[in-house]
Amino acid sequence: METVVKKPERHFVLVHGLCHGAWCWYRLATILRSAGHRVTAPDLAACGASPVRVDEVRSFAEYSRPLTDAVAAVPPGEKVVLVGHSYGGYSLALAMEAHPDKVAVAVFVAAAMPAAGCPMSHLLSQVPTELLVLT
Repeated sequence: METVVKKPERHFVLVHGLCHGAWCWYRLATILRSAGHRVTAPDLAACGASPVRVDEVRSFAEYSRPLTDAVAAVPPGEKVVLVGHSYGGYSLALAMEAHPDKVAVAVFVAAAMPAAGCPMSHLLSQVPTELLVLT
């Protein structure tokens, strides 16, 4: 008789990039769920279906609150796999710093990754000024 070994279920938290929403993960979320995993894909503040208006977001922590709240709600002893894209990498870093005991691993998919000891504004300082000017 063949023994079937069930792989452990993972909880993936998918974080979108700037000017996106949780909707951008629909295909990956479907694949992960069909493989038996749990998936959480929050809309960050003022993004996707979030009811928050952009003029109500006063800080990066407020922008990232849907993610940090989702990670904070993870039951004790459970760890999530964080996956972030683009600017979502900064939100991942914030969640990892706030809840290191609840994160198994973080995957930065073509994502911004904060440099140790550098402020978040460091990334913008690397972009040529002419690219930052609206025409």
